[in-house]
Amino acid sequence: MPRPEKQLTPDASPRDWFGHELRTWRKKRGPLTHAELGAKVQVSGSLIEKIEKGTATCSKDLADRLDEVLQTGGVLTRAWGMVFGQTENGRPETESAPPGRAEVPVQVHEGSILDRGSTTPPSGSPASVDRRAFLATSGLAVIAPIDLVHLVTPAAPRETPTQIRPREIRQVKSLADVIHRQDNEYGGGGAVRELARGAIMWGASLLPVPCPESLRPELLSSIARLGIVVGASQFDAYAHDDARVSFRLAAECAEEAGEWHLRAKTYSFMARQEIWVGDPDSGLTHAEKGLVRSDRLTATERAMLHTARARAFGKMRDVANTLRAVGEADAAFEQSDPAQDPPWMAYYDYAQHHGDTAHALFDLAVHADQDPGQAARRFEIAVKGHANAFARSRAISETKLASLVMARGDDPRHAVVLGHRALDDVGKLTSCRAAEDLRELARYAGRHRNIPEASDLRERIAATVRA
Repeated sequence: MPRPEKQLTPDASPRDWFGHELRTWRKKRGPLTHAELGAKVQVSGSLIEKIEKGTATCSKDLADRLDEVLQTGGVLTRAWGMVFGQTENGRPETESAPPGRAEVPVQVHEGSILDRGSTTPPSGSPASVDRRAFLATSGLAVIAPIDLVHLVTPAAPRETPTQIRPREIRQVKSLADVIHRQDNEYGGGGAVRELARGAIMWGASLLPVPCPESLRPELLSSIARLGIVVGASQFDAYAHDDARVSFRLAAECAEEAGEWHLRAKTYSFMARQEIWVGDPDSGLTHAEKGLVRSDRLTATERAMLHTARARAFGKMRDVANTLRAVGEADAAFEQSDPAQDPPWMAYYDYAQHHGDTAHALFDLAVHADQDPGQAARRFEIAVKGHANAFARSRAISETKLASLVMARGDDPRHAVVLGHRALDDVGKLTSCRAAEDLRELARYAGRHRNIPEASDLRERIAATVRA
């Protein structure tokens, strides 16, 4: 009587997850015994068993052979890059795994859009690599969708379909639409954050599900857009690590689907996040990646990405390049034709463009002693143009306009009026970014302690942020 197989724990580590996938496919294709499968891929049965248990390393060649024999559609090869790719590269199959569980490495992965030949990754840490050289030599710093499933799905079983149908794709699209609306109106915190978290878990769980080839591109595109809106919501709620995973999932799905427009949108958000957290150089790199083959993008998308470049240069206090990038963004936006844009780009209208470019000019006016007039005018256009559906964008532009006037000190009492107007909008939001901008306004208001109205504004800001 054969001994029972060991119960696997796929959520214990990436190795255990890989082993569980291997066992699942082995049983599905036969079932085959360890020895039978080993004979088909030219290794011992005991090695197959140990890989399943997470105690042995699998080489890329073996993963390729396993995919071929088990007819997985490339599941194990894609997973190999995430689990073993960097720490085990070049090592043969071995009967013993290194002690301990390493953190999951991010594998540089070539996507189908760029279709580049083999490249040599730059040496040294990202901080020491010249940004433009990195752009010229590196692949996309993203990982395959299948590799991200275990990062965003819980250990508990969830209900997933046995095959992808148009209904599941419609549900993913509907979820993305709902989260996009709720996030823009209320911010990414509270109930919106919980909705987004559940949505991306469910969306990622669909990726390994069998899908007809005719539906695969549409499934990938819909999950890419879901990753974008969920990542944006998580970014707004300061769940930055979660946002990075969602954006990477979106980038890889867009890449595999051949969706240049979704890819551009993803890199725009990745740029904005890194700029926000204080790494404008990485943000600039993401923006310029998004502009790869800009001839395939609409004029509005090019404007969006040039604006991200401008915001990065503004944070660097690089006056000449900021002004040049704002000019490039303006020139692209003048050519915008909404009829040519994908539906999700409808948000990037006249108000959004002026608000985004104003952020770049704000940094020059406050930190590089440049004329604040142009930034102020653009913020005013944004405030007037944003309807209630984009209450967060309006509130952030109102707050930044108040900070600009307060920081320059020309008319602090007018800045107080603007600040209270912003607070009327911000008080309805659950946005960490909006709250951080309010704190910045309070710091500038602190320069005018001799003005009672400024002190009152600071007190109201403190109460609002606490709430």
